[in-house]
Amino acid sequence: MIRRVPARSEFDRAALNKLLNRQEQVISRSQALACGITAGAFRRRTEPGGQWQRLLPGVYLTVTGTATRDQREIAALRYAGDRSLITGLTALRRIGIRVPDRSQVTELVPSGRHVRSTSYVTIWQTIRMPEQIMFRGAIEYTLPDRAAADAARELTSLNEIRAVVAKSVQQRWCSVEGLEAELRSGPRRGSSPLRRVLAEVASGVRSVPEGDLRKLLDAAGMPMPLFNAKVYAGREFIARPDAWWPEAGVAVEVDSIEWHISPDDWQLTMSRHARMSAHGIIVLHFTPRQIRIGPDWVIAQIRSALAAGRARPRPALRTVTAE
Repeated sequence: MIRRVPARSEFDRAALNKLLNRQEQVISRSQALACGITAGAFRRRTEPGGQWQRLLPGVYLTVTGTATRDQREIAALRYAGDRSLITGLTALRRIGIRVPDRSQVTELVPSGRHVRSTSYVTIWQTIRMPEQIMFRGAIEYTLPDRAAADAARELTSLNEIRAVVAKSVQQRWCSVEGLEAELRSGPRRGSSPLRRVLAEVASGVRSVPEGDLRKLLDAAGMPMPLFNAKVYAGREFIARPDAWWPEAGVAVEVDSIEWHISPDDWQLTMSRHARMSAHGIIVLHFTPRQIRIGPDWVIAQIRSALAAGRARPRPALRTVTAE
């Protein structure tokens, strides 16, 4: 009796196609060999002029053209190996938080794994591999709190760290408590910028320009206001000014669309001003540019407003500090 034996290559081709579809046409050498491609066939496909183009050591794109962002990130994960995770700015971008544009992809790998940073991939070894992860297709990345804490270590500009933390907290992807927990558990080296920004956020500062205002007031020796406190007339909510001196009835608003949650906040600025003015609040408006290039003028305006506010009866208002 004679029967036909199914060709192994046909089965392997189906497995290969399934893998390539899942990984958006990205594959590692070990994966290709596991699908039954011989070492010789693999060499022909990956040699100069071959069908596959090298993205990272041992990782290839099986189609022509420039690799997409997704393909680059999948390649980074295949290069670092199983259990590796994308973190930092790249993970936050995946979540949907606007972050500074960087080509570098930072990955976490278990401590002791022998894999080095290369090309656009930065490898961080850690003994704190997350137990829970997020994923989209073949791309796996850390949860928001870990991603934001790691992003603060990637960045060198304090303003950029402020912006990333403010967006993460404002959009409710992260909590101050969660970021503080990451700060306590993570490495102390390079943690001081995040520690400083979290202190600002905890005190009510929610944006980069507001952080600049706080720094300016501190340098000038001005009495520190309450940041993002809620102001009420009885039970009626009046406003939540960026900075508020309740003893003088003076509020400062930093007028910038860019650093608020949505453009709708900008549209509400004038109505907030009208409500505050109607209840006797002295309202000052500054742009981020004025705070940056005209600090002396800004301080002079605030000093004058505080003096005027203290020279009159205090408005009958109630203040609830920021959470």
